[in-house]
Amino acid sequence: MNTTDVLAEELLAAIGLVRRHLRRSAGRPSPLSALTSSQAELVRTVRRNPGISVAEAAAELGLVANTVSTLVGQLTERGLLQRAPDESDRRVARLTLTEPAREQVEAWRDRRTALVTQALDGLERDEREALQAALPVLGVLAELLHPEIEQSKERV
Repeated sequence: MNTTDVLAEELLAAIGLVRRHLRRSAGRPSPLSALTSSQAELVRTVRRNPGISVAEAAAELGLVANTVSTLVGQLTERGLLQRAPDESDRRVARLTLTEPAREQVEAWRDRRTALVTQALDGLERDEREALQAALPVLGVLAELLHPEIEQSKERV
């Protein structure tokens, strides 16, 4: 196994462990607790991007628009999402969280942030600085793993 393979496995293991421990500590916000992972990811995407269109959400999630449209319908029925027509193009639906869903999701985000802040405070200064320095590289890695980027590389 080459060093890049080892790095990939160690990175996946570390990220997975951080996510699992955080999920166990913070739980899920109650409106997300009964959702599928795709539904929960769409809710998080809309929270980060209020007013996002179905097509934009599909692109961000790496899903086809029909799949996201189905998820939007399910989440709208549950009272988690609101769908409103775009003012300039009535064919485009803009998505926002309902107020109760937004409040609960933001409270959950705040719990997660507090837990990570507390853990970061337990690190040595040089360890925090190393994490800070790695963030831009993790962003580039995330972009390289994005399904649309992967598809465009395959077309070349």
